[in-house]
Amino acid sequence: GTGEAAAAARLAANGQQLIYTASLTVRAHSVSAAISRATAIAASEGGYISSENSSNDPNHPDQSTATVELKIPVAQYSVALHDLTLPSLGTQISLSQQTQDVTEQVADVSSRVASDEAAIVQLRALLRHAGTVGGLLSVQDQINAQESDLEAMLAQQSALNHETSYATVTLTVVGPKAAPKPPKAAHTPGLTNGLVAGWHAFRTSVSWLLAIIGAVA
Repeated sequence: GTGEAAAAARLAANGQQLIYTASLTVRAHSVSAAISRATAIAASEGGYISSENSSNDPNHPDQSTATVELKIPVAQYSVALHDLTLPSLGTQISLSQQTQDVTEQVADVSSRVASDEAAIVQLRALLRHAGTVGGLLSVQDQINAQESDLEAMLAQQSALNHETSYATVTLTVVGPKAAPKPPKAAHTPGLTNGLVAGWHAFRTSVSWLLAIIGAVA
């Protein structure tokens, strides 16, 4: 497991943009103590807890469960995962890892940000030469739409930067008699991103066409 993480880290050094995710389930005598130790491990590597939920029955403490989502800096991912799988945390029940290459997606979003910024500059230049009130309003509408698209692309770019900077480790700790829950399948962007990109390109083309028609009119 940690060997795969180390190999993925070497790939990232070659310029690839990778998203690391792992799901780990352990059984521990004390769920709260194991969660505290996992939190300390993440913090020692510069990470943090992004979400946490637990299920405790005072009458049956040995059936308690807790799940935390840890964000670990990519450079420390293999070290942190190794520490989380040590027997001192608990008995490992399952471990799965996934490495997703988003190099093309990162490049595409960066390209769209630059394209939107250039389009806004050109539309503002066109606005100065619009000869009628209708033309002014039409071009301004396109500027507003382009700025909205730019904000969405910048938000997606920020999210991608965070996902490629921090690995996500979902840790589930179960008590001595608790039944472990099956790990959830990781969401992999695919068709949705393609549809969004296609719609963005279509909308940009239509916006430009309307802007030019409005200016000419």
